[in-house]
Amino acid sequence: ALPILDSEVSGHLEKLLLAIVKWVKSPPAFFAGRLHKALKGAGTDEYTLTRIMIGRSEIDMLDIRAEYKKLAGYSLHSAIKSDTSGDYEAALLKLCGGDD
Repeated sequence: ALPILDSEVSGHLEKLLLAIVKWVKSPPAFFAGRLHKALKGAGTDEYTLTRIMIGRSEIDMLDIRAEYKKLAGYSLHSAIKSDTSGDYEAALLKLCGGDD
C-alpha cells in the first residue's frame, strides 16, 4: 500500500487507486496478480480469467507469463491446466501459449 493513500482514502476508492498505481508501474505484473488471484484457492474466477486471457493474449502474454511465474513460483500454463478442464482448458492454454 501507499502511505499517502492510507491516511487519505479508504474502501473502494483506495482499492481503485492502488489498482491504477500497480497497473501504471507494470501492466504485466498487474495482470499476473489478477490471474493468480483468479486461479488460487477454492474455485476459479472464470470471468476474470477469461477476460484477461482473451484481452491480453495478443498484447503482452509473454510478459504476463514471466511475471506470473515470478509471483506464483510456477507457470501460468500449469495453473490453468490444474484449475480448468475440457474445451475451456484447451482454449485458455492456446491463449496462454507455451509452458514456461
